[in-house]
Order: sequence, then C-alpha cells, then structure tokens
Amino acid sequence: MARKCDITGRGVLTGNNVSHAKNRTRRRFLPNLHVTSLASDGLGHSVSMRICASTIRTIEHNGGLDAYLLGTSNRKLTTEAQKLKRRIQRALAKAKAA
Repeated sequence: MARKCDITGRGVLTGNNVSHAKNRTRRRFLPNLHVTSLASDGLGHSVSMRICASTIRTIEHNGGLDAYLLGTSNRKLTTEAQKLKRRIQRALAKAKAA
C-alpha cells in the first residue's frame, strides 16, 4: 500500500540528514498517515480511508467530510476523493429531489 493520503495525495518527500560536519545522507520524510472512519451526512454512513493528520484537522475545521469535499476544487483532490465527492453530490441531489 502506497504511503499517500487518500484525499490530498500528500506523499513521501526526500531530503538530507546533515551532520555537524556537514556530511549529507539521504533520508525520507513520511506523511503522518492514519486509517480513520469519517462520517458522511450525505451518504448516511461512514467512509474508511487512510489520510494524514493535517487533512483530518482540515476536515474537522471545515465542518465534516461532506463540507470539505464539496468546498474543495477537484484539482486539489485525488481521483478516489473525486469519486467520493461525486457520490455525495448524487446522494444530496437525490435527497433534495425526494
């Protein structure tokens, strides 16, 4: 499984460990990923995903998963998040029509 956030696509970065003597060795900066279930009001059930901690904070700040996805442009979302966004939009449209 890739070390990548399912919503934002944030992944592994690379850099250097720099010693006091300025010796440089390559290292990896891994994202702080968590497997979590987020409740979707539009779908009526929770969705389990592997997302980074900063994304969890952003989702909670914006008022939940539905509000975050509907308020974020598709350019900033992964393909999986775009599919989830479309599912939520269809469910909300269906609930509004009924």
